[in-house]
Amino acid sequence: MKLICIGRNYTDHIKELENEKPTDPVVFLKPDTAILLKKQPFFIPDFSDDIHHEVEVLVKIKKIGKHIQQQFAHKYYDEIGLGIDFTARDLQQELKQKGLPWEKAKGFDGAAVIGKFYPKITFASVDDISFRLERNGAVVQQASTALQLWKIDALIEYISKYFTLKIGDVIFTGTPAGVGKVFPNDILTGFIEDKQAFSIKVK
Repeated sequence: MKLICIGRNYTDHIKELENEKPTDPVVFLKPDTAILLKKQPFFIPDFSDDIHHEVEVLVKIKKIGKHIQQQFAHKYYDEIGLGIDFTARDLQQELKQKGLPWEKAKGFDGAAVIGKFYPKITFASVDDISFRLERNGAVVQQASTALQLWKIDALIEYISKYFTLKIGDVIFTGTPAGVGKVFPNDILTGFIEDKQAFSIKVK
């Protein structure tokens, strides 16, 4: 399986990190070894002093597709979930300044939280799904997919031009504003609409 991640898909987050607004989706990958195992805590790696949480709506691909047109994209997924794209922000900044790839800052072990998936029909519209992340009970990130620069079906069309999508692949659709540093003993809890998708402890 592939973890296909989208960067800079919410305007407020672009402003938050003082990035340029892209003309096309920003795409990067995480290896499957980045997936945080179920019921395991997230351990802050020793190579970073600035790990950030980035909550994201996830899409699980259900059939193989290549060069998928946007009007047919909805046929390639039935489940929507929520997760975290953990980012070593200090390492990412260093790599960006040198013009190097981000993988070490984004794809390290445990850097991808994949929470519960729910049937797509659970939601009135995949283009307006509310979600939030709570850190120790306080809301730190909150948004709706209505605020995405590229909606889910548009992302599937774009991604499938470059990568064949396979059964079980997961798309991380981008994070809204509010990203921030995590600390030992933090409890991070994600909600998609009114449903709890995950709760993890940071160590």
